[in-house]
Amino acid sequence: MEQGEHIGKAVGGFSFDLCRRNEMLLKAGLKTPTTRKTGTTIAGLIYKDGVVLGADTRATMGPIVSDKNCEKIHFIADNIYCCGAGTSADTENTTALVSSKLELHRLATGRQPRVITALTLLKRLLFRYQGHVSAALVLGGVDVTGPSLYTVYPHGSTDRLPYVTMGSGSLAAMAIFGA
Repeated sequence: MEQGEHIGKAVGGFSFDLCRRNEMLLKAGLKTPTTRKTGTTIAGLIYKDGVVLGADTRATMGPIVSDKNCEKIHFIADNIYCCGAGTSADTENTTALVSSKLELHRLATGRQPRVITALTLLKRLLFRYQGHVSAALVLGGVDVTGPSLYTVYPHGSTDRLPYVTMGSGSLAAMAIFGA
């Protein structure tokens, strides 16, 4: 499409490009492809002066969408946030517990908490339960050492990387990041 050629044409909306294909599949006695439901996709990346975290908003229970507007980015501290995948109650309670511990730490020390402190609290908590707490987390924040980004797996292991994805949609998201 040449520059400016789209002016005056409808942009967006539903595309009927695959209608003929679906019609041919039905005539041949085959089933048409259906949409594929996946669970959570969470991601993060570091840029020059900060961290970007992102998550989808849909909560599922098997094939059923239970909530279309679920918050998956959790507050840890003023400078630290965390994305959660897994059981929503586990991710919410795990991040709330660590957030309250960091707030007590901030009040006791009078200093902003470091991201590595939040990471240590999270991985110790999750390791204690050996993966029975279903919380896969992407932890990101900025402190005196600069921007930091970590993945925290449900059994407590961690990775520090410049960009990360987790959840059932992580392979598709990582393909986009790697391209």
